[in-house]
Amino acid sequence: MDFKQKVAEIFTSLDDEITIDEAIQMIEVPPNSDMGDYAVPCFKFSKKYRKAPAMIAKDLSEKIGQVEGFEKVENAGPYVNFFVDKKHFAEKILKQAYAEKDKFGSTNVGEGKTVIVEFSSPNIAKPFHIGHIRSTLIGNSIHKIYTYMGYNTVAINHLGDYGTQFGMLISAYKKWGTPEIVEAIEKDPIPELLKLYVRYNQEIETHPEYQEEARYWFKELENGNEEAHKLWSWFREVSLKEFNRVYEMFGIKYDSLAGESFYSDKMADVISELEDKQLLKDSEGAKIVELSEYGLTDALIQKSDGSTLYVTRDIAAAMYRKKTYDFYKNIYVVGAPQKLHFDQWRKIIELMGYEWADDCVHVMFGTVSLEDGALATRKGRVVFLEDVLKKAIEKTTEIISDRNPDIDNREEVAKQVGIGAVIFQELFNNRIKDYMFSWDKTLSFEGETGPYVQYSYARTCSLLKRADIEIDDDVDFSVLTDKEAFNVIKKLEGFKAAVLGSHDKYEPFFITRYVVSLAQEFNRFYHECPIIVEDANVKKARLLLTQTVNTVIKTALGLLGMDAPEKM
Repeated sequence: MDFKQKVAEIFTSLDDEITIDEAIQMIEVPPNSDMGDYAVPCFKFSKKYRKAPAMIAKDLSEKIGQVEGFEKVENAGPYVNFFVDKKHFAEKILKQAYAEKDKFGSTNVGEGKTVIVEFSSPNIAKPFHIGHIRSTLIGNSIHKIYTYMGYNTVAINHLGDYGTQFGMLISAYKKWGTPEIVEAIEKDPIPELLKLYVRYNQEIETHPEYQEEARYWFKELENGNEEAHKLWSWFREVSLKEFNRVYEMFGIKYDSLAGESFYSDKMADVISELEDKQLLKDSEGAKIVELSEYGLTDALIQKSDGSTLYVTRDIAAAMYRKKTYDFYKNIYVVGAPQKLHFDQWRKIIELMGYEWADDCVHVMFGTVSLEDGALATRKGRVVFLEDVLKKAIEKTTEIISDRNPDIDNREEVAKQVGIGAVIFQELFNNRIKDYMFSWDKTLSFEGETGPYVQYSYARTCSLLKRADIEIDDDVDFSVLTDKEAFNVIKKLEGFKAAVLGSHDKYEPFFITRYVVSLAQEFNRFYHECPIIVEDANVKKARLLLTQTVNTVIKTALGLLGMDAPEKM
């Protein structure tokens, strides 16, 4: 029995104007279990029945009477409150969890559907900095969630490996690329390339002609100039080596690294199709698509010198992906400042006659700033993401050395916990909110943090190991009807809803908040209800509950992109 579904069915049988989905939306979970396990407010019915909500609740609770699987149904003010049969509820949830193991919480909603998730997408030859953390971690989690829900998921890192900035770098290298600088770039690529980029931007202020030189060299790159292409390939190769170190630390793998340059030979066809469909207009030598009648600014498709822009490349990329993958959804995890850009090219695809334009989803997120001001790559003001992770691991190593100096695999555990702390902090809040990066907050190990959840998981591992018995679902479920155990079981039942919420809203924080609350409920249970006891029935039942919590925490952490260390 799905208890929430059962409540919804009861109300649809009482009022045939309500659908199951509408009834499910009405159901609330009371803040206090004394008020029931599920509650349905009756304000919605007052107009129809011409009665006060409290009177309607009284009438409905009497009409419903006794229901299988529920201890009682009663009214309290304007609410109809449902109290589940605790033994029946515990048996249903824990047997299902025991049978489904790490699939408890998943569905087959994605079966037969391909979803593309584009995330991270740093610019080559530029720092992989703290500003990239949001796209990287939110995207990785969304990719894992969609995979868990049965989709064929394709992870794409749409590298920023094209554009005028490469004209700047090529021009800068040709001006100042001494043997010493070449050696420095080979040794420490990104910081040294950043120095060239920052210097070039500074020089433009006194040498405005450098801007034109940069445009020239990018155009040469587009035209296949051998020297330009050779330098660009080198910049790309050394950058990827740097990026991959960070991806390995996060455990992130991609199916495709097809960046902007991959579509350079596909853009002529896009421009040709736009012309054929009479969407292109001339504007001072450049080509645009007029979008003002749709409430958008006009989109520049091709510059007067013939070079292309982000919009052109993203249209080409979307068309290629549809042809190659026949996607159900094409998800872009890109910051909110790019909203206009996405609205423009999605509208252009729609105007080109492609119905799948609506299947291209822009998952926005807020910006990250530093405590002493905004990030600014051109001025060299950045915090390298690798440095953040290294510092997190160092601090974690110190804490573990103080608290548990004899632990095995100290370095590995420090890495799992330190990086986990960074991931959890990033995914703990609503993605659309701007936030300020703080070392103290990110590396805190108290309260609602990743290390707290990981420690709770390690506690379950320790209990299961100490018990040293085979656990199955043939237990006395009446043992698990006390308040502490039942609160854990109710929380376990909510895992599927948390995963679905993250799936529907592209919002990993549903899972982050959920797993913190599950760890909190389990720890209350652990402190109030001894698990490894003499009574075999009690011990076995509580160990089944412990194992289920163990599995769900590990699964939830995995969906966030975190490891679950067995010892801490």
